[in-house]
Amino acid sequence: MAAAGLSEREQAGCRQLLELLSTEELLALTDTITNRLVHPESRQEAISAILVYSQSVEELLKRRKVYRETIFKYLAVQGIAVPPSSEKHQLIAYVKQYWDGKLPSNGSESGERKTHAESQEKRSKSPQDDVHHLGEEFCQWFFELLNSQHPLGVKSEEKWGPQHFWEDAKLKFCYNTLEKNMEEYVGAEMVSLRLLSLVKEEYILFNPNLNANGLKCVMSRHGLVLVAVAGTVHRGNVCLGIFEQIFGLISCPIQGNTWKIKIVNLKIIGQNALEPGVQIEKPSIKYESNQLQELYDGKELAVFEPHKF
Repeated sequence: MAAAGLSEREQAGCRQLLELLSTEELLALTDTITNRLVHPESRQEAISAILVYSQSVEELLKRRKVYRETIFKYLAVQGIAVPPSSEKHQLIAYVKQYWDGKLPSNGSESGERKTHAESQEKRSKSPQDDVHHLGEEFCQWFFELLNSQHPLGVKSEEKWGPQHFWEDAKLKFCYNTLEKNMEEYVGAEMVSLRLLSLVKEEYILFNPNLNANGLKCVMSRHGLVLVAVAGTVHRGNVCLGIFEQIFGLISCPIQGNTWKIKIVNLKIIGQNALEPGVQIEKPSIKYESNQLQELYDGKELAVFEPHKF
């Protein structure tokens, strides 16, 4: 029986690809996908858990712990020649085509057909696709890194700190449990430390919903990328409530065009503050793209009042 969300062919292909990961990487990926609720005792148990809890091929292969090099190696093992310069999302597209039977595995696809396929892909991609891809990759990176700071979390090779924020970064943090509270912080160091304390000292874990309407991304005419994401917050095995977070990202050309965080607006609503009948399994962003853009006034993100979940 195929795992939920994956066809039998996708499940078999993912299993072959995951076999290329080390045992340590498999266990770390299992922790991320299952939110540390499953504790496999072997490689095969880890792979089975990963497949069961993955909702789609894209969701699994876009995980930061599934490296671009691993996907490239898998394609090479299958006899599929792809351009070495291919980006990760392009490699994922090749894998999906292969599993759908649209890509031969004997390397017989001509260079002319490959060039045509690549040009078709470039033509079909819109700027909004690029922005959404950026937002998705950013969220996977940000929440995995932040959650790794939990005392019981899977440690990341990358360090959390103010280096990921602009010097004048701003954080607006609103939380509603029994009563509403608002905190504001300015400066990379202060913003970094407050977010860190949520995970390291208050033992909160963030579980973003990057599917369906849980993630929306837009770019302003000034180049600021707005990433809005919703999800659930947990402490141990207990779901505390839901969160909505909006990031403002600006490219840093002196660091190889990496993106650094300029603005963070975070709202957490505890379960005891939720309205009756609210479903928290799939928190979503209620803003439309034009509404997100309107939040930007040319200088900074205005104080926002997130829509009710």
